Amino acid sequence: MTSERRHEGYIIIDHSASPGLPEDVARAAGIDPKFAGEGKVFETASLTCSHCRCVVLKNPLRQRERHICMKCGGHYICDLCHAKTIEPDYVHQDYFKRIDTLTERFLRGIEVSPPSPALITSKGDLNG
Repeated sequence: MTSERRHEGYIIIDHSASPGLPEDVARAAGIDPKFAGEGKVFETASLTCSHCRCVVLKNPLRQRERHICMKCGGHYICDLCHAKTIEPDYVHQDYFKRIDTLTERFLRGIEVSPPSPALITSKGDLNG
């Protein structure tokens, strides 16, 4: 197993005994409807972003490189989080560090909102 693959998860969606997913639901989940219909079985690898913990289904046809964070021990990071890492004022904080900071702020009575993968700021601000 390659070092990249050791971080992969696995998902299987088995509709061999069900009517399958409606086309709009499959598309919303990022799955080609022809793989999620009645009697179909969909299997693929998944990756979890080390910075925001979002899970992505691995596209075997992807041409762009997948990003890793060396500060997180070589773990995968999603495209949104990678875009943040190349900003000039970026300060590295993995997901668990942000949760620790969020908890500490909450316990001190500082108003906080949960971090959002789409709203991760470069300075580690947990309020989006």
